[in-house]
Amino acid sequence: MEVLRPQLIRLGGRIYRKNPIQEQTYQHEEEDEDFYQGFVECAEEPCDAYEVVQTQQGFRCTVKAPSLLYKHIVGKRGDTRKKLEVETKTSISIPKPGQEGEIVITGQHRSGVISARTRIDVLLLTFRRKQPFTHFLAFFLNEVEVQERFLKFQEEVLEKCSMDHGVDSTIFQNPRKLHLTIGMLVLLSEQEIQQTCEMLQQCKEEFIDDISGGKPLEVEMAGIEYMNDDPGMVDVLYAKVHMKDGSNRLQELVDRVLERFQASGLIVKEWNSVKLHATVMNTLFRKDPNAEGRYNLYTADGKYIFKERESFDGRNILKLFENFYFGTLKLNSIHISQRFTVDSFGNYASCGQIDFS
Repeated sequence: MEVLRPQLIRLGGRIYRKNPIQEQTYQHEEEDEDFYQGFVECAEEPCDAYEVVQTQQGFRCTVKAPSLLYKHIVGKRGDTRKKLEVETKTSISIPKPGQEGEIVITGQHRSGVISARTRIDVLLLTFRRKQPFTHFLAFFLNEVEVQERFLKFQEEVLEKCSMDHGVDSTIFQNPRKLHLTIGMLVLLSEQEIQQTCEMLQQCKEEFIDDISGGKPLEVEMAGIEYMNDDPGMVDVLYAKVHMKDGSNRLQELVDRVLERFQASGLIVKEWNSVKLHATVMNTLFRKDPNAEGRYNLYTADGKYIFKERESFDGRNILKLFENFYFGTLKLNSIHISQRFTVDSFGNYASCGQIDFS
């Protein structure tokens, strides 16, 4: 990170700089347990985004957070909490590990309470981003016709291109798990799953019904494309999905859902638009049939995973199957799907959904 170009973090409609500081590492101890992000600029000024209540003893503010993230506010031997309390002249009460509740900040000065709240939000956001994705918003694309056409695609590719480097049966998607991802989620408690269900229902009422007309969206799954810039070294090959009537309604719908979830903080903003695609081949499947694309980046304790992958030569596949037709579908539901799970039909287990009709 450059000193003159620090990372920017958006909290409550405001943008803060996350300044780099000198960190100490102790032998036999994990680095991130007492990680402290340093001073957050503008934390002392009043912030309307936070509800600070005046009490007889001073001021009080609460923070809702899943219990899995408490340890990052406490730190090793309680060092992070102590540092926060000393620098902001506040007292910070955190529920015991495994207990859901609220972090309570109290202090004599409103500015100190706001400063502590802002810094805690930065810590929570930082370590939430290090958690592995747990769920995703998606349309299922596993209708019988599409599954059959996908298996035909796989059969023909192996028949005509199996001599190409890296092409074999292990890198094909499970036809029962074909899906179109809208966005990835980190949901760390039942309350956050419920919040996601409620947000999705709000999207339905506010704009999805208008865009869909209360009917399923008829789409075609046709043509293939690759993710990177070298067709001779491909890791992900996907089928394109578009509206059968040629309209832009599907793209508009998913982009607005993404925008709403990004604004709520449930989805970290990486892109302004959803790339409509259905993965049909992925080299991560070669060693792990349950792998899920680029999203396997962190373990549960926030450690980065490097997954070595053997790319395949996709030039002949792209030439021979450029316009392959997988079939038509009626998209009628958006699901909150849980990663690494399967339902009775072999698809991802759904924690909730909305239906268009």
